[in-house]
Amino acid sequence: MTRWIRHQRACAAAAAAFALLGAAACGDSDGGSDGGPYGADPTSASESPSESPTAAADASLGTATDDDHGEFLVDSDGFALYLFTTDTPNTPTCYDSCATAWPPMIAGGDVGANGAVDAALIGTVERTDGTMQVTYNGWPLYYYAQDDEPGETEGQGVQNVWYLVGPNGDANTTDT
Repeated sequence: MTRWIRHQRACAAAAAAFALLGAAACGDSDGGSDGGPYGADPTSASESPSESPTAAADASLGTATDDDHGEFLVDSDGFALYLFTTDTPNTPTCYDSCATAWPPMIAGGDVGANGAVDAALIGTVERTDGTMQVTYNGWPLYYYAQDDEPGETEGQGVQNVWYLVGPNGDANTTDT
């Protein structure tokens, strides 16, 4: 009987160790505790206006600059925009729980350009739900649900696949 109990305890300990390792693998790249595999807990509430991707009749892109990341794209309210490096040009791949953590920028009409934004790089792509997601240089654009205020850039570098978008249309990997 004691051999059976030792075997059960060993199995329980091994299962707990694997569970802890699995949970650690889903954290964000900067060691924070943002939750799921996309860097945010999709069940957490957010006050960010980007929480629910609703189509803006006339969306616009602009740029912002900060000391840590240099210049990057923002929406008309000053919220940072990100690209997902596993997307391919004009093909969004972030859906379901991913899109809860990283809501797409949706446009219901024309998308304007302000500041250093190159209007020739702006486009849209149809998502599986029929909404039109804004693209820049072919990259589908996303918000980060954890960015609660304009100018926040908490999503930069999450999982080494989420980056701010530079005005040239490439991933802005600057993190000084």
